[in-house]
Amino acid sequence: MTATANHDFEKLRLYERINVIGTSGSGKSTFGRRLAARTDLPYFEMDQLFWKPNWGQSTDTELLAKIREVTQRPRWILDGNYTRTTPEKWQRVQLVIWLDLSFVRTVSRVTRRALSRSFSKQELWPGTGNRESLAGTFLSKESIIWWAMTTHRKNRRRYAAMMAAQEYDHIHFVRLTSKAAVAAFLTGMHAGEVPGSVGS
Repeated sequence: MTATANHDFEKLRLYERINVIGTSGSGKSTFGRRLAARTDLPYFEMDQLFWKPNWGQSTDTELLAKIREVTQRPRWILDGNYTRTTPEKWQRVQLVIWLDLSFVRTVSRVTRRALSRSFSKQELWPGTGNRESLAGTFLSKESIIWWAMTTHRKNRRRYAAMMAAQEYDHIHFVRLTSKAAVAAFLTGMHAGEVPGSVGS
């Protein structure tokens, strides 16, 4: 099922298995946590499932097992892309929310976030010891800023094609393309709120 111009919040509030996707810096984690607070659904972050202490990486087998453990539950919000995991994570998903913000907003947001984390030395996921650094942000080939810049257009094409694919007809897609649309959608998903229709 493709995204529609207007949101039927009464129907959307019934969905209990949700995946939030979007290019790095689009605000997936913040949105996912806020949506979880409004819907009372358990929230899981794919980056936290993937990264081990000291920036160790889960193998595909390990990551798929972790995702399977989450998605076999009756209720969840899963935030993250990891395209290779789509066949697993979309088996039982009901709603996919794509945060498709502009290139400028996405890159500026990921830059501000990386700088803030680099200076604060914030641990990204409890118990991992993983922290961002200025060197990793600006000098590494794996810079999150560079990743956001080089994948924005590619992801936009990929997600648009996936929304139109017949194999995903069982999924309800919502595409949010502005900060205002994101805020209005979160308001609409809050139980008891009856907002006007919001363009996706």
